Amino acid sequence: MKKPLQDLSPTPSSSFFARRTLIAALAASPVLPALAQFRVEVSGVGLTQLPIALVPFKGEESSPQKISAIVQADLERSGQFRGVDASGQQLDETSRPDLSLWRQRTADSLVAGSVTRLADGRYDVRFRLWDVVRGQDLGGQSYTVPQGDLRLASHRIADYVYEKLTGEKGIFSTRIAYVTKGGNRYSLWVADADGENAQAALASPEPIISPRWSSNGTQLAYVSFESRKPVVYVHNVASGQRRLVANFRGSNSAPAWAPDGNTLAVTLSRDGGSQLYTIASSGGEPRRLTQSNSIDTEPVYSADGSTIYFVSDRGGAPQIYKMGASGGNPTRVTFSGSYNISPSISGDGRWLAYISRVNGSFKLHVMDLQSGTAQAITDTTADERPSFAPNSKLIVYATKLQGREALMTTTLDGKIKARLAGQAGDIREPDWGPFQKQ
Repeated sequence: MKKPLQDLSPTPSSSFFARRTLIAALAASPVLPALAQFRVEVSGVGLTQLPIALVPFKGEESSPQKISAIVQADLERSGQFRGVDASGQQLDETSRPDLSLWRQRTADSLVAGSVTRLADGRYDVRFRLWDVVRGQDLGGQSYTVPQGDLRLASHRIADYVYEKLTGEKGIFSTRIAYVTKGGNRYSLWVADADGENAQAALASPEPIISPRWSSNGTQLAYVSFESRKPVVYVHNVASGQRRLVANFRGSNSAPAWAPDGNTLAVTLSRDGGSQLYTIASSGGEPRRLTQSNSIDTEPVYSADGSTIYFVSDRGGAPQIYKMGASGGNPTRVTFSGSYNISPSISGDGRWLAYISRVNGSFKLHVMDLQSGTAQAITDTTADERPSFAPNSKLIVYATKLQGREALMTTTLDGKIKARLAGQAGDIREPDWGPFQKQ
């Protein structure tokens, strides 16, 4: 159960570790295996979904990954597409399809391809995209990848299709980070955007919380309690090396990257109450941003780096405020509801996602920042820690669904949701990484 903001003194023995706190601590359940397989369940119906046919790729029956199924799941999870039955058809990237047949099947577009195992053990993956309505060949690509990158190749195909048909960049080859707890072991994971291919980046007998991606996707900042107090580290995802950034007297928590990758906003209690500071991502002396007698925490930068949004109880209850990135007088952003926390700002600057307590339930809300209009977009009652996809079209969050902890993605209107849930594991603190360089 979430505690009031003023109860959150982040020490290992305090109520900070109660379930569903402002900065979420983790409840016990088995940790996921390093290659955990998630089941993706898409629910909901959108009004403008594009019908697309994904023909099983030639040769994929002997491939360790079913390329066409991964691409279709990616596209459907976006909320922009619905799959059309492609059974009984055999095509590849060299085929000239009978587009009248696919029009009869109500498909607007068609993807066909092949996967071939090469002599050196790698796989050659090829595909082509067709506009069925206009009768146009929209091009294709090929990838030569080791077996371990077949899923990445599939996600890149989905990215290509998404961008060609919507005009916006796809996010399927991006990554998410999250934390689990099993017994006395906490683990920080990095996974594909569909929750598959989870790899452990860090494990510790002490809590790990608040993972946050750097803007270039190479580093994660997080808070570790391994020294029996909250301390901020920065972790290089590729090498596994890390560096200590903030270990001052009292609490060091809630890191947030500035878009330039050189600065972190953090919450420190070194000078008394919990206040916001900035500090170089390499460490050093912090600079104080807020001067209040309240708790100021959970900072997050706007995409252009000019503004910091944060949570404060300066008005008597936790609400979301904003101020200039170098400090200044904060202005209140949320007015509906008496308990609003966990802000996340979309990359296009249009939307604020946050968690609001409504009649004792914690629900994901989305606010149009221009109009100030906000609405709850979930039916669940224990939502946590929203994070926008880098194209601003989806949100990942943690919740409890049918009695189980789960990661979910949702469209901004809440109409299309996908559950990214393992067979076991208490999953918390998701953060969606940036676009990957290819």
